[in-house]
Amino acid sequence: MSTDDSSLTLLVTANPDPRSLTHHVLERLESALHPRAVEVADLHQEQFEPRFTLADRRAYHEGGDYPPDVVREHRRLERATDLVLVFPVYWWSMPALLKGWIDRVFVNGWAFDYSAASGLRPKLLQLTTHLLPVAGDDSGAYERHGYEGALRTQIEHGIVDYCGSRRGATAFIHESEQPSSEATAESVERAVRIISGAVRADWTSLTPARSNQRIPRRAFCSG
Repeated sequence: MSTDDSSLTLLVTANPDPRSLTHHVLERLESALHPRAVEVADLHQEQFEPRFTLADRRAYHEGGDYPPDVVREHRRLERATDLVLVFPVYWWSMPALLKGWIDRVFVNGWAFDYSAASGLRPKLLQLTTHLLPVAGDDSGAYERHGYEGALRTQIEHGIVDYCGSRRGATAFIHESEQPSSEATAESVERAVRIISGAVRADWTSLTPARSNQRIPRRAFCSG
């Protein structure tokens, strides 16, 4: 692993089964990024507390005095230039544990500043965020029913854009529970190749799109 912390990539995942496809993908991505510096945050293994408490609510409104576990996540993200969320799709979205991590960590005063008087000021301008969702259904279903668009809107636009992070690559692994291990392996390698290539790219030469906003299918896979 490289010791160059100026280009650290943080991989964040939320799957309770270390033998899952999600963890296999995580390992393949970490290997593909070598020798770039990589840090892995396994939220289940680390027992991250996803519940948004009264202390979180006070910190959100006041924009400071964050709980110690949230501060630790802030420091970890501040060391990173790239963030990759690797997660199984549960009901067309991310698992509750990962959503709770977003809820508690990407907060007012750190990920963005917001007040009625001054409006919104995004703060994660130096971070590029990539998504690697592991989905149970096929790509055709995601396209026909608008599932991919909905997931992208929710995360890319609603979270990444809102906080000012650059949009990186999004690479789905579809049909994650199909019986053909060869087809699954090809899908995994494709997604890993897309994400690792995007992480290695020179993002400073790109001008990311920014929003002007004011602010029966298999919806669940074991992944």
